[in-house]
Amino acid sequence: MVQILGKTVPAVTTKAVVQGKIEEKFTLEQFRGKKVLLFFYPLDFTFVCPTELLAFEKARPQFEALNCQLIGCSVDSCFTHLAWQKTKVSEGGIEGVSYPLIGDVNKQVCEQFGVLVPGEGIAYRALFLIDESGIVRHMLMNDLPLGRSVDEALRMVEALQFFQKHGEVCPANWKSGAKGMKATLEGLRKYVATEVVR
Repeated sequence: MVQILGKTVPAVTTKAVVQGKIEEKFTLEQFRGKKVLLFFYPLDFTFVCPTELLAFEKARPQFEALNCQLIGCSVDSCFTHLAWQKTKVSEGGIEGVSYPLIGDVNKQVCEQFGVLVPGEGIAYRALFLIDESGIVRHMLMNDLPLGRSVDEALRMVEALQFFQKHGEVCPANWKSGAKGMKATLEGLRKYVATEVVR
């Protein structure tokens, strides 16, 4: 994986399906001022992938409430994305998925983010949380058989928002509504004295 954590997200100009139409010059820069959760998946019309895309769609209102834009990306064409969006869920499709899907046929975006499976020409299940200034604040990558937790992705967006709002860090197993911790020795002492770390 390319080391971009803590750095400005690579400049991306590509094609994407946006609200049922192909946008020829889709950029990540257009979302400055919002958080972005950019997630890569191997291929349309496969098996684990539709479960992930549908789960992200189901949680989309929660991400939007946190000022976070969901964006999916695979090496399929935008035409394939459109066909998949028109296929019923009961037939393996993703009908109802409404967030943008990047069609990375030339694999440029996958290469920029370092998520291509060697020798396969498809992406790992990778995820990048980008803040309002375009800085990558969180990233993860799963092997192909391992579906992601949308709840964990949402928790990370909530953790970033908590840090931005309160200036406190999020300790192990932090969840929305839990206490944070000042990033000092005194803050640590106070936290462990009152909270059970598991």
